[in-house]
Amino acid sequence: MGTHVIKMPDIGEGIAQVELVEWFVKVGDIIAEDQVVADVMTDKATVEIPSPVSGKVLALGGQPGEVMAVGSELIRIEVEGSGNHVDVPQAKQVETPAAPAAAKPEPQKEVKLAACQPPASHEAAPIVPRQPGDKPLASPAVRKRALDAGIELRYVHGSGPAGRILHEDLDAFMSKPQSSAGQAPNGYAKRTDSEQVQVIGLRRKIAQRMQDAKRRVAHFSYVEEIDVTALEALRQQLNSKHGDSRGKLTLLPFLVRALVVALRDFPQINATYDDEAQIITRHGAVHVGIATQGDNGLMVPVLRHAEAGSLWTNASEISRLANAARSNKASREELSGSTITLTSLGALGGIVSTPVVNTPEVAIIGVNRMVERPVVIDGQIVVRKMMNLSSSFDHRVVDGMDAALFIQAVRGLLEQPACLFVE
Repeated sequence: MGTHVIKMPDIGEGIAQVELVEWFVKVGDIIAEDQVVADVMTDKATVEIPSPVSGKVLALGGQPGEVMAVGSELIRIEVEGSGNHVDVPQAKQVETPAAPAAAKPEPQKEVKLAACQPPASHEAAPIVPRQPGDKPLASPAVRKRALDAGIELRYVHGSGPAGRILHEDLDAFMSKPQSSAGQAPNGYAKRTDSEQVQVIGLRRKIAQRMQDAKRRVAHFSYVEEIDVTALEALRQQLNSKHGDSRGKLTLLPFLVRALVVALRDFPQINATYDDEAQIITRHGAVHVGIATQGDNGLMVPVLRHAEAGSLWTNASEISRLANAARSNKASREELSGSTITLTSLGALGGIVSTPVVNTPEVAIIGVNRMVERPVVIDGQIVVRKMMNLSSSFDHRVVDGMDAALFIQAVRGLLEQPACLFVE
């Protein structure tokens, strides 16, 4: 028998170190060739590391959350034959005790609390301990589903990275009978429990990028109200006529088209700023970052050359990129190179937001919720579909007047949607 050592691979683009996000094997496991053993994360994307050999796991070279240098020892495997490694004094390794194949991980210690359901005589559903006021991690889709079902997310155990609540966690919570008021403290009882969540992987990258952006960028935000009644009517008409053959359109491809057209007159906004070299690069191509919330956190896949795509071409690519990001399959190339970002929380978009500029870009366009409300037009009160754009800019590059004029141009295009297609 021999030993085969897998070293942290060179993922490319000059990356010298990566973060170890998750192990899929443990010491003592028998693994097959091409089996994925770990996920690692660069500054942009998560990368799967497969094993080139079959064998038994002898040692793991790091813990989740640890930053490892390219070329360092990732995993040590016992193999048939001589392997690729001669035993020498080893660097520090993290080993976990071998466990029988049928063994299951110890369940997280849980506290049983009352929910809002009627008393039940069955075993109570497990409740995750959280400090009052702590906001559970969950995607907007999960939050909306929980709201519709009348579920308080603070009572739901999250099985995702960093304790994030997934759709399957809601399914598990709803499938189990809840504890009665006689079996556990109710929602008004004092609580002394707490939990600690390690900030690793994508959550760490998000935290670092947001902190860096707020520290370096001179943010200012501008909010404008837009009447999207005509735009929504056009969208519904196009979907009715072409939806079956070309695919359904959301508002996003129309917003992308409005950005493309408006940016022709505002090149200083479709730009990136290298503040260390003091160089502003104005881009002819419009590469739109589409902020996408997944179960693992926020990612920004890039719709490239939006200026060259039709409504349906861009809509299809937006959908593909969003699915890739949510399933953690987006490549590094698909997550980099944007020149301006579009962010929307959909039905949960609120009425105003202050999005953070996605550096080194200098502008981010935030889309708020569309609502029907009364509006005065020509002295008459009518019901219109209204929506706010809450956008942020880097004041080091973009003047306030230019930002306002740009958003007004976007507003004019969306309120008179025929202008989107007039060349």
